[in-house]
Amino acid sequence: MQPIIEPMDERDLETVARLRLAAFFEGTGRTVEEDAAGLRKLVIGDGFEAALVVRDDGLPVGTCLLVRHELEPAHALTPWLAGLVVDTEHRGRGIGTALVRATEAHAASAGVETLYLYTWEARDFYAALGWTEVEMFEQDGATMLLMSRRFSL
Repeated sequence: MQPIIEPMDERDLETVARLRLAAFFEGTGRTVEEDAAGLRKLVIGDGFEAALVVRDDGLPVGTCLLVRHELEPAHALTPWLAGLVVDTEHRGRGIGTALVRATEAHAASAGVETLYLYTWEARDFYAALGWTEVEMFEQDGATMLLMSRRFSL
């Protein structure tokens, strides 16, 4: 499957929220409705922030976001690549890489010089894509890694 990246739209919200809950928010009490509401704000936003998806047979199987704020108040940096997730059955096909590259391209086209992200488990994945380690820190009892990617404008 050659990943085709598209902007998220209203029909994607529930499915993407379920993907995100399973990947990032299990056991937190966050609901599908709460996550979908946050995604909806990105979908109808000002065009700077972005919510991208890859669909298979019309259903989203992966997503990645460009957001102004992430993990408050750990760092006052902006903007952020956030929420990269690919459905487990669709991993290993280049979807994650394609989503990261599309998010980077959107950020660069909007004039972003440096993009940031938080990760721990995926640090090798992002390093292979040219992201640089900035700082390790603790957030809610977990080790996190702040990474950045600079663009030449």
